[in-house]
Amino acid sequence: MSPTTLLFILLILSAAGYIIGRRRAAAAPGRLHSRPTYYGALTALWCGIPALLVFGFWLACEDAVIAHLVSSELPAPIRAMPPDRLGLILNDIKNMVEGNIVSGKINPAIQAAADHYQNLKTTGNAALAVIVLTLAMAGILFIRTKIKPSMRARNHVETIIRYGLIACSTIAVFTTVGIVLSVLVESVRFFKIIPVHEFLFGLKWSPQMAIRADQVGSSGAFGAVPVFMGTVLIALIAMGVAVPLGLMSAIYLSEYANKKFRAVAKPLIEILAGIPTVVYGFFAALTVAPFIRSIGTQLGLDVSSESALAAGTVMGIMIIPFVSSLSDDFINAVPQSLRDGSYSLGATRSETIKKVIFPAALPGIVGGILLAVSRAIGETMIVVMAAGLSAKLTVNPLEAVTTVTVQIVTLLVGDQEFDSPKTLAAFALGLLLFVVTLLLNIIALKVVRRYREQYE
Repeated sequence: MSPTTLLFILLILSAAGYIIGRRRAAAAPGRLHSRPTYYGALTALWCGIPALLVFGFWLACEDAVIAHLVSSELPAPIRAMPPDRLGLILNDIKNMVEGNIVSGKINPAIQAAADHYQNLKTTGNAALAVIVLTLAMAGILFIRTKIKPSMRARNHVETIIRYGLIACSTIAVFTTVGIVLSVLVESVRFFKIIPVHEFLFGLKWSPQMAIRADQVGSSGAFGAVPVFMGTVLIALIAMGVAVPLGLMSAIYLSEYANKKFRAVAKPLIEILAGIPTVVYGFFAALTVAPFIRSIGTQLGLDVSSESALAAGTVMGIMIIPFVSSLSDDFINAVPQSLRDGSYSLGATRSETIKKVIFPAALPGIVGGILLAVSRAIGETMIVVMAAGLSAKLTVNPLEAVTTVTVQIVTLLVGDQEFDSPKTLAAFALGLLLFVVTLLLNIIALKVVRRYREQYE
């Protein structure tokens, strides 16, 4: 039985457990402590959670366990190979099991190992199905025998849900810590090769490293200032487009527009968020960039075919819904009593918006703008297609620039060794981007706290 089929059966059993528990509670004599739905939910939880834990644990450990068992049965000469070579052999065995074509003549020992791998996998899936289904049915029967009017089913369900939420939040925290540590460890390896001051304050970015002594065109300069300046330039242009248009549209839709216009305009604006970024990239490269270049030529300006202005403008259009939709939601969340009180004191609609509504909704608006900034900093496709890959130290929006995310993608693509400074530089750029984003969030929290205290 495949894991997908087993998971589907488990979901069906959980649904059946819910129905069984609910009917059992409804048929019980006396007054129930909780509603019948809680008894059904408790039965479904006891059916699904233990089985899902075993199911997830086996899926996480299956490959490692089977690979260890198969490698222990390989001939001694193969087991004595270096770990990287042994890993390639195990990869060939997995490819044979999955039906992929293996180049070259097949070694009989490898064929036997592949057969052994397939047998172990089949046995493991069968044992997993038996254990998971047994646990699921045992959970249903166990709770069914415990259901009685005095059973505090609601308390049990809420306790299980609370522990589940704690587990999810813990996983999220540890995931964040793991991401930070993984980036930090590789960045430390990079800084052992390239000094920190050279990376942070260097004015030239050319991460091509020479492989041979006579190789030319590989300077190996790792100054991040041009890359970071390109990121800031494009993000500022994008925010200069998105913030005014997004805020003004949110204010109009929430305070001035009638219900019919709002019902049509808001979904149309939010459609912009669903357009793939590659489509925006095509639009920027084929429409906006030539248009900007033609306008600059008429004005006597030297405009590059790939410019920060084209990429930033299209990126700003893309993130308008992030600012508009969130700002509109927070503006509508301001109590109507505040508006009525302002109007009763003789304030106009514009004065009410500036003095009452906007300060009250400011924390949410700042949150929407921060989300838009993060979206602008992390965008890659539009920059690649409309701004180029050239790392120039410039603040001229009419020239081609690049961003941190584009350089990270570029550095991690190709046949470069993972331990080379060129590859490790991607982690250093990621760490720098993480620190800058963290500082922006801290500054934004201070601003929000200040205005919130002033309003209260």
